[in-house]
Amino acid sequence: MPATLLEKLVTARYEGFLRDLELLVNTDCGSWDAAGVNKVADYCARRLVELGCTVDRVPVGPSDGRALGDVVVGRRQGGLLNGRRILLLSHMDTVFEDGTAAARPFHIRNGRAHGPGVTDDKAGLLAGLTALETLIAAGAETYREVVAVFSPDEEIGAPGSRGLIEQLSSEADVALCLECAREDGAIVKARKGIADVHVDIRGRPAHAGIEPERGASAALAAAGLVIELERLNGGRPGVSVNVGVIRAGSRANIVCPQAHLEAEVRATTRADLADTLTEIDRLAARLPVPGTAALTRRRAVLPPMEADGGLVDAAVAIAAELGLELRAVGTGGVADANIAAACGTPTLDGLGPVGGGDHTPDEWLDLSSVVPRTTVLAALIARLGAEVSGYLP
Repeated sequence: MPATLLEKLVTARYEGFLRDLELLVNTDCGSWDAAGVNKVADYCARRLVELGCTVDRVPVGPSDGRALGDVVVGRRQGGLLNGRRILLLSHMDTVFEDGTAAARPFHIRNGRAHGPGVTDDKAGLLAGLTALETLIAAGAETYREVVAVFSPDEEIGAPGSRGLIEQLSSEADVALCLECAREDGAIVKARKGIADVHVDIRGRPAHAGIEPERGASAALAAAGLVIELERLNGGRPGVSVNVGVIRAGSRANIVCPQAHLEAEVRATTRADLADTLTEIDRLAARLPVPGTAALTRRRAVLPPMEADGGLVDAAVAIAAELGLELRAVGTGGVADANIAAACGTPTLDGLGPVGGGDHTPDEWLDLSSVVPRTTVLAALIARLGAEVSGYLP
């Protein structure tokens, strides 16, 4: 079906999109607010049922002893038995604390919608539901199955939903992530991988005034290690290392017996991420202060999402039919798209409407982008779902 015909059907659903956007933005649903996230989950589950999807609500275990909301998974069988399974990924949680929605409720000013989570990821979530509804109404379900996943914990690294997303990604032929487009309208073809590295350094205490020579300063060892870690920046293109946390000692008159570092590593390729983590281990094993030793632990390792040219070409071609010039860029931020890509599933991101100011009080959504971007998404689902699309191997 031509994208221009789908655009008319999306346009007819714009007012409903706007009403639901206001409802969702005015619902507090920070990652740690399980009850609030589950209010959004109730909405998603209800909409999916109305669209004729089979729906599963999957409770996920607590993270750091704190409750998380449910994952909502909707499945809709298409009209092509030999077509492809398309995975849609969006998230229901925001970074904002309880009370933010009341303090900064949804409002529209100069063609932009504002409010907590309006672009990250309420608009993307609704774009997915609207695209699916549009394809059903058009009789254009040219795919084997669409699996829509609404996660409760993307903003904290998906500790509860990651395993399920990995499972569903492994079963899918392609993953489309519904984070919103960049401020300049670009979609996201690649995302850096990320890893948190914690380093505990053990030294030897001594009286700092009487016999400092008997001590081994973990603080001094930590300082030397920080300098070495900072030197890793720029050693490989796209690699960054940031030491964001340093703790050491308890009293000034004791040679410091322990220190703790927390560093974040980002890289554009899996090889560079792995090599940088190996280099950090090597540096930690060769501390500059005799008598000190380090233990490194890796946490929240998420491989990069590397670019898939075929998916980019498909999105660009559809946009051109609508008179839109579409670019694709890489970004340093991570998303559920990283999880899908790590499973070897061709993945494209930034397919929601255009917005910016994520994670800030100035978050905004360009309302003029809702219809064209949702149309591109709907057409992309239909064309990639067809076995003869030519954009996937």
